[in-house]
Amino acid sequence: MLRSHGVRRCGDLLRSSLRRSHNLNSSPHLNLVRPLCSASSSSSETELWKYAGYFVLVVGCGVATYYSFPFPENAKHKKAQLFRYAPLPDDLHTVTNWSGTHEVLTRVFLQPENLEELEKVIRDANDRGQKIRPVGSGLSPNGIGLQRAGMVNLALMDKVLEVDKEKKRVRVQAGVRVSQLVDALKEHGLTLQNFASIREQQIGGIIQVGAHGTGARLPPIDEQIISMKLVTPAKGTIEVSSESDPELFYLARCGLGGLGVVAEVTIQCVDRHELVECTFVSNMNEVRKNHKKWLGENKHVKYLWIPYTDTVVVVHCNPLSKWRRPKVASKYGEDEALKHVRQLYIDSLKRYGTSESSEQDIYQLSFPELRDKLLALDPLNKDHVIEVNKAESEYWKMSEGFRVGWSDEILGFDCGGQQWVSEVCFPAGTLGNPSLKDLEYIEELKKLIESQNVPAPAPIEQRWTARSRSLLSPASSFQENDIFSWVGIIMYLPTMDARQRKDITDEFFLYKDLAQTRLWDKYSAYEHWAKIEVPKDKEELAELQARLRRRFPVDSYNKARKDLDPKGILSNRMLDKLFPD
Repeated sequence: MLRSHGVRRCGDLLRSSLRRSHNLNSSPHLNLVRPLCSASSSSSETELWKYAGYFVLVVGCGVATYYSFPFPENAKHKKAQLFRYAPLPDDLHTVTNWSGTHEVLTRVFLQPENLEELEKVIRDANDRGQKIRPVGSGLSPNGIGLQRAGMVNLALMDKVLEVDKEKKRVRVQAGVRVSQLVDALKEHGLTLQNFASIREQQIGGIIQVGAHGTGARLPPIDEQIISMKLVTPAKGTIEVSSESDPELFYLARCGLGGLGVVAEVTIQCVDRHELVECTFVSNMNEVRKNHKKWLGENKHVKYLWIPYTDTVVVVHCNPLSKWRRPKVASKYGEDEALKHVRQLYIDSLKRYGTSESSEQDIYQLSFPELRDKLLALDPLNKDHVIEVNKAESEYWKMSEGFRVGWSDEILGFDCGGQQWVSEVCFPAGTLGNPSLKDLEYIEELKKLIESQNVPAPAPIEQRWTARSRSLLSPASSFQENDIFSWVGIIMYLPTMDARQRKDITDEFFLYKDLAQTRLWDKYSAYEHWAKIEVPKDKEELAELQARLRRRFPVDSYNKARKDLDPKGILSNRMLDKLFPD
């Protein structure tokens, strides 16, 4: 769209110039500036200058279009040329989130090694009025932790400080990654109650944005936090818990990094356990018949819906019973399961006239890698995306079966490569009486995708949690038995070609806006804090701010921010826009 607009603009300019040239040449006043010469030579000279003018105009228009177009690759090209001759200063850091969708350059990126150093960082920043936003592993698709003026990262504060086996609790520095913590807990026979899909989050980050796993009896991860130590600009280091300061604790537990830098947390753990994962393919009719039973009987459950097909992949996980060990292997091996996807890739390479991968390379690629490469060939061609989705459906049909493993191994999920994600959370009744709004949402979403010809790749991931008492959690509720459904839509960024990424980004936001305008208010759906994007349009921003006020205690949050961080040094543009004074 942008490219065609630029060509139109260039064409309009050219036509306008031609009209001006024609008018000028036909003007009766033109002979006032012409030299005295014969009519024939004057005519030849005029023609010569006219065509020379056309040539210069076309070339100039092309050059201006290339260098003035807001194509990301042009900007990157210029940046690369600039940096080739003027390298980045040693103290200038490039900080990019995992999906490469948000990036900042900063001269202030601090990594304290202990609590005392962190306290000094925050104290000094507050004295100077210097922004110092806490940032974790950078996995959030919206870059919620990024701040050009300055950031503090706790990657070097990653120690397990204390393990209480009797109470099944662990106290850790907030910079420890989930994978590190799980490994450290093994020797004590403990683990975390639930997990998000990715294990590389820092503990401080995963709780601050309200991350979650799946299981209608299990709350989001922030609910596992017993107490927290916050380093605040105005009040120094404070410790909060439900006993010492419940109001602040339930605000700060999912505080978006705006109330203090989380330095330490105490987490309620569970006994380390094995799970049996059962994966099978179903359809909407079967899901409707069994949905209530599956939510109630399984410790963990999720659905992976495949757009433009009737396929839904159902994944149940339950503790391994000692007296009833199921079959572990699926009916087909991985090579056979990948057969349709590999063949589609080979056929597509021929169709698109490329030979970027040899057959040997193809057989070394995993399913997510193959899907990325397939989509990269033509990511916005709906018919091509449907073919990829159908191949994915066949892959899952041949991947049905059981597997057994430790909970931290089973509950992980390979999300694929870089991507845009929008995930919402909405109420789905109670465990004893599900409302079925979760299934209605999916039915409407799939119909929207098909009626609007959205090139929507798979999967649409649907999970469930119990409520959270954290006031800013999207699953926040005062009713103990409430359950919430989380639904994520996705578009992959399978290429580093900047123009293609820009086109995918534009299409993704049309896809997201479609779901937002048609479904979110109807189902009381609110976005995951790590995936919400700040609109550029003032009216859209005002609507978003009003929506957040209807759901969350914005005034209480802003009051706490003023008390703990009166100069706003922990904030960034996103927080300031979402929670204006």
